[in-house]
Amino acid sequence: MSEQIYEVVCPEKMNGSVLARVQVPGSKSITNRALLLAAMAEGESTIRGCLTSDDAEYFLKCLGDLGLSVKKTASAGLGSDVTIKGLGGRIPNGNAEIYVGSAGTAARFLVAMLAFSGGVCTVRSSLQMQKRPMQPLIEVLENAGAKVVCMEEKGHFPMRVTGVADKSRIPDHFTVNIDQSSQFLSALLIAVGTLGKSAGISVTGSHGLRYVDLTAEMIRRFGVPVEKGQTLDGQIEYRFSGEGSYRPLVYEVEPDMSAAAYFYAMAALLGAKVAVRGVNRFTMQGDLAFLRVLVRMGAVAAGLEDDGESTDVCRDIVVTGPAGGKLKGGFSVDMSAFSDQALTLAAIAPFADAPVTITGIGHIRLQECDRIRAIVQNLSALGISVREMPDGVTIYPGTPKGCEIETYEDHRVAMSFALTGLRTPGVRILNPSCCKKTFAQYFDVFEQTLGQLSGKSL
Repeated sequence: MSEQIYEVVCPEKMNGSVLARVQVPGSKSITNRALLLAAMAEGESTIRGCLTSDDAEYFLKCLGDLGLSVKKTASAGLGSDVTIKGLGGRIPNGNAEIYVGSAGTAARFLVAMLAFSGGVCTVRSSLQMQKRPMQPLIEVLENAGAKVVCMEEKGHFPMRVTGVADKSRIPDHFTVNIDQSSQFLSALLIAVGTLGKSAGISVTGSHGLRYVDLTAEMIRRFGVPVEKGQTLDGQIEYRFSGEGSYRPLVYEVEPDMSAAAYFYAMAALLGAKVAVRGVNRFTMQGDLAFLRVLVRMGAVAAGLEDDGESTDVCRDIVVTGPAGGKLKGGFSVDMSAFSDQALTLAAIAPFADAPVTITGIGHIRLQECDRIRAIVQNLSALGISVREMPDGVTIYPGTPKGCEIETYEDHRVAMSFALTGLRTPGVRILNPSCCKKTFAQYFDVFEQTLGQLSGKSL
């Protein structure tokens, strides 16, 4: 693979009896939440199996630039172990300048942390991140008493954040809109957990909450009770009792379900059999729901549901694709709760026997790129008919033809459309190195998995 292009090799044959066992990095979502929670705890935490990626590296450097003690060591597998000495939300370097790169979670989480930590800090980002929205989070932080000055364009990076020095002045109720990103709510939840008082966060807007449920569960594991409920008028609300504080932990990061999904989709597409080490039905990450979509398409996912018979409750899930990779279509799926996999489904949908409609993903237009347009343009280049909607797409069956896949510097575009190339000669992925954002070794693991399934090295 060159830095500029990766040509996908179609496997000649698959051995359906072979089980490929795949190892993927630690979860990006869990890594970034654990890093921030450790930084906000009082004492030394060790986060094991952290994702090693551009996003995580930016996060760690930001914490170090803020004056926190951060040490990284190699660990078994594809990740690293990170030790952070948290100071209960206090920031030693209250006049720092930090750079979050293109890491959306780092950007949103750290701005909320700064707003509740005192000091005056400048936050800069990549040009890609400058295009992504921040205004809903800025508004709630300013209503809480922080001052956020956008230095170029309103609602966007770069920005200067003046935090609230006296936490007793921060209100005990917040309202946040999540139409554009659930990360605004996750960022606020983690920050409010440092206040040590009864507080509530009301939620407006429509967005999947699986990542927020993950955030709430991790907040509880780090020692702060938080409960999800509803207000009298039916709004979703998260409530803090005021008990507990973030405590240091030794925390084990789950394998990244978003990364695992590509290899499970490979099994479905090739009529093969794949297991991802450490992925089981108790996985906290919302992208586990993608496996149920693969089941609708004809795959079998052993271990996904409780069969009432297995004694090994934490066994790895094994996905077996339908014979010959003959996928079923003819359905519509709302992917708002696991939208990172919209691209994955789009990449394999042309091989289904009937149209596939994906809805509930309007917000992915505002991610690393306009992902709906990326789906439409790349499928069109492949010769596949696709209908674009404001919040989704309908993809029609067809026989893709080889072409160059434009990745728009978006790791998920590159990883997803590599799957299409497994049954389409001549698919070339432009700028494959964009996968460094979350999974630098993706194409190495991709080829290793194909080697296992075919019984030979590629």
